Amino acid sequence: MNNHLQLLERCVELSKQARKNGNTPFGALITGPSGEVIIEQENIEITESNCAGHAETQAMIQASKKYDKQFLNKCTLYSTAEPCAMCAGSAYWGNIGKIVYGITEKRLLELTGNNVQNPTFDLPCREVFARGQKKIEVLGPFPEIEELVIEAHKGFW
Repeated sequence: MNNHLQLLERCVELSKQARKNGNTPFGALITGPSGEVIIEQENIEITESNCAGHAETQAMIQASKKYDKQFLNKCTLYSTAEPCAMCAGSAYWGNIGKIVYGITEKRLLELTGNNVQNPTFDLPCREVFARGQKKIEVLGPFPEIEELVIEAHKGFW
């Protein structure tokens, strides 16, 4: 669990970098089968005018270009917040084996409210995956990291 928290903390750093770069404060990374970080990604949707610019989706796009689906099934996607429906879909189609996240989509909705930049779904990624044909292990939320994640969002929305 300590390793999960360290990797989630790195995601928080990526989310702060995204904010500094003019994007919404989200970060994600992917670890390989041995736990080594193979992809790091911050949100890019605003600065690149990219409706699919969420950190998790962009990380999966990068990973899919570099690695085959068998390898990715042994990998883990880490994210500051629970993947939205789009990001859950990209993880599903990319064949990621596990997802670890800091705060729930529901908690994120409490932070963002009705902000037009982030019309947050109240749809847990576990529900998205339950409709699919393959199993993706999901770990989260992690209350130990919640305050760090929230800090990156303070004053943004």
